[in-house]
Amino acid sequence: MNGASQGCFFKALSSATLKIVLLSFLAFQGILPAAHAQHDTAKKMMIEILPSSGTQLQYLQTDSGAINKLIHDVQLRQGDAYMYCDSAYIHLAKNNLQAFGNVRIIQTGTQVISDYLRYTGNTKKAFLQGNVNLTDGTKNLWSEELYYDVATKVGTYQNGGTLQNDATTLSSNGGYYNSRTKDARFTGDVFVTDPKYQVTSNDIAYNTQTEIVQFLAPSVVTNDSAVLHTLSGTWDSKKQIAQFNNRSSLQDRAQYIEADQLNYNRITGFGTAKGKVKSIDTAMKATLYCEAAQYSELTKQLYATGFPVMKKMNGVDSIFIRADTFFAAPVVVKDTLKKDTIIAKKGKKTVVADTAASPSSSKRYFIGYHKVMVYSDSLQAVCDSISYSQQDSTMRLMYQPIVWSRQAQISGDTILLYTDSQAIKKIFVPSNALLISQSGPEAAQLFDQVQGNTMTGHFEKNQIKELVVFPNAEAIYYSKDEKGAYLGVDETQCERMKVYFDEKEISTIKQYQDIKHKMTPMQQALQSSYRLSRFKWLIEQRPKSLQELLDFGKAKEVAPPTNKPTPPATPIKPSPKNKKANSRNSR
Repeated sequence: MNGASQGCFFKALSSATLKIVLLSFLAFQGILPAAHAQHDTAKKMMIEILPSSGTQLQYLQTDSGAINKLIHDVQLRQGDAYMYCDSAYIHLAKNNLQAFGNVRIIQTGTQVISDYLRYTGNTKKAFLQGNVNLTDGTKNLWSEELYYDVATKVGTYQNGGTLQNDATTLSSNGGYYNSRTKDARFTGDVFVTDPKYQVTSNDIAYNTQTEIVQFLAPSVVTNDSAVLHTLSGTWDSKKQIAQFNNRSSLQDRAQYIEADQLNYNRITGFGTAKGKVKSIDTAMKATLYCEAAQYSELTKQLYATGFPVMKKMNGVDSIFIRADTFFAAPVVVKDTLKKDTIIAKKGKKTVVADTAASPSSSKRYFIGYHKVMVYSDSLQAVCDSISYSQQDSTMRLMYQPIVWSRQAQISGDTILLYTDSQAIKKIFVPSNALLISQSGPEAAQLFDQVQGNTMTGHFEKNQIKELVVFPNAEAIYYSKDEKGAYLGVDETQCERMKVYFDEKEISTIKQYQDIKHKMTPMQQALQSSYRLSRFKWLIEQRPKSLQELLDFGKAKEVAPPTNKPTPPATPIKPSPKNKKANSRNSR
């Protein structure tokens, strides 16, 4: 029987007869193993040809062994895997096959289709090529080439592929997908698109069931209002929660935050940052450094702890502010209030925030609480609390505030610093105002002093230029001649007083209205220390450098202001002639 007649003969047989004849023929040719080795063959699970009325089968003997050639409506099986194609070659001894046209591998819950299949039956490994699609019903993996393990249901590609899960599409250069565990891994030019977000990376792990993305390389997550950069971490796209335990950053329209650890909830808009936190408030042109921070994307509120330092730009001069805690938020415009929203409960106390007004305001404010220290090249300060608002560009220093500018120390119950985009313009002390400026060498302990109910000062190039004290102004001033030699001590009381500065020292004091004046020659003045009633020289609290501010509180706790006057370095006993004057000035 020739080859053609043999093919016609097999085609004419029934399915049952085809199987019997094939097995007999293979046994006759010595292809089937001996009886004592049939158990090993069963272990290997030979590829089985399923009966089909439209299939043509040809037996071919080649140099590499016997081959079955099947054409039209080919149906095969190995274990729980069913394979279909237009045509196939089965290498009988090696238990391998090649399949062509409309290739399908079907298992419970899984299907792979392609144009071409090369399959190794003993290892259950498949290589598919041309329009490859691996699907488990709802998720589809597309590629031009795919390595598929029938035993584990794992598909791997190396030359580009795309995974589609509902509305989420993920593409990459390489990757794999496990249809049993729903785990996937993607490497090289990874790009994720979703109606709610987009991701770019070089290495991502993804579970199609939980929809949790794990970032294993530098990655970027973008949504309609924020951009997230991370080195590693997870993104739960169902709950929209990000957790990153490596250096990461978050940028929205008003705020930038980066830290060693960053957690973010897209639904609530709430984020936390820990470890070398850097936060940039673009509206206030301020940068905050701290160890821990919390931020609400919805209310635009920021809460920072862990040695926070704020750097605020004033033209070319930078102001650094340190506090135990910082809070920043939008300025609430009262006439836009609509409703209050409960955001937290602390015991019996309810914390309420206006979510309607806060986000709509483009102006922001911040508050620093406790152990506040301020440093710039031209001005330094300490206080217990500080606030700043873009609404009026005013910095408020509260609770035992002290400000130093040039050689002058200014204190009061509260101190207000008025600024613009370039510099500090004005200082205002609304009550218990006191100005002290050291005159002469430190060892001499000579101090020019001015006090009154209020004090208003004006600045030029961030340096104090003049002060107005009103009312109940008092002054002790060491006057000098044109050559700078001391003449004596002026003691003055009046309703209004103006103080002018030249270089670093007080140059002139002018008195107005109800003036009371006394002059003590220098020879007599040196025998006594002159002090106004509110005198407190607290130079030891003045920040000496930016590094001192940055280190404040880290190495050791710095004692808060005592408000006790510092005694003179070299006390001088008053002479009998000056006992009365000294008694009045030291009350």
